[in-house]
Order: sequence, then C-alpha cells, then structure tokens
Amino acid sequence: MRRRRHHRPKPKVVIKPKYRVNEAILAAEVVVITEEGGNLGTMTPAAALELAKEKGLDLVEVSPQAVPPVCRITDYGKMQYQQAKQAQAAKVKQKKVETKGVRLGYRTEKHDLFFKKTQAEKFMLKGNKIKIDLMLRGREKAMGDKAKENLLAFVASIAVPHKIEENVTRGPRGFSILIAPE
Repeated sequence: MRRRRHHRPKPKVVIKPKYRVNEAILAAEVVVITEEGGNLGTMTPAAALELAKEKGLDLVEVSPQAVPPVCRITDYGKMQYQQAKQAQAAKVKQKKVETKGVRLGYRTEKHDLFFKKTQAEKFMLKGNKIKIDLMLRGREKAMGDKAKENLLAFVASIAVPHKIEENVTRGPRGFSILIAPE
C-alpha cells in the first residue's frame, strides 16, 4: 500500500466577474452607454451591436442585474487590462498586518522579560499585532491567578501605545492575550 506524504493546499480560485460580450447578450432591450460615457437610451442588442461594430468596438454588458441591463460600447480587451491594473494597484495599497508571537514562562527572569519586551516593542513599531502567550507546565497550572497577573504586568510594561484586541484567555497550556498598536 502506497502512502501519500505531501498534502499541499489547493490553490485558491479567484472568480472574476464574467461579462457578456457582443452576441452573448441575451436581453430583449438594453441601455447603451458610449465609450465617452454618454447615454444613448434603450434599444435592442442587435442595434447596439451594430453601433459598436461601426466604431470597431465591442458591446459589453456591465450591469446585468439592472432592468433593462446596461451595456457599454468599449474595447473589451482594453477594459480587461484596465481592471487588471486597478486590481494590482489595490493589492499594492493593501496593508497586511501580521500577528507576531511572544512566549513567556511562569518563571521567566527579569532580564529575559526585558529582552522579550523590547522584541514586542519592535514588532509594534512595525505595525504588527502581538499574541503574548504565558505557558504553564505541570504544577504551575494551579497558579492561574498569579500567572494572569504576570501576563498583565508584562503587557503594562510595554512602552509603545497599544490596545488590547482580545482579553486574557485561558487555554490548555496557559494564558494568552492579543494586543495591537494604536
């Protein structure tokens, strides 16, 4: 029997809006808009297509839900290119916020806490959120109140202005809190 070793995630499928073009427009009447943006009124798709062919352009259904549907006389290839450029520009402007993690222990010493605090401040200055985990092992799990105090004291020691996004939650391995820069 053969084993599958690699389970790769399937790529995400992005569904692009499909436009009906030229002869694919099925409506009985359509509102026609010129390439400059002027409204030509309602007419049959055949008449609108004839106008588009005279200008050497395509008839594209831009709003199929409208009654009657809205069609634009334009170059379809150029329209697709412009939309791709807009999508790329929007993707570049999008700010991606990462969540960084800082792990503490119940018995972590002051110097190590100071080092982890400076790391957390660096992450905050870069604009990242921080999930701070305080791990409890064995009998430390019985000291829940003191552990929670230690975690809140660590969060209070962070000098960078921040806000608590998720309050302290208890998990199977300890406590965690999510903070973000203001």
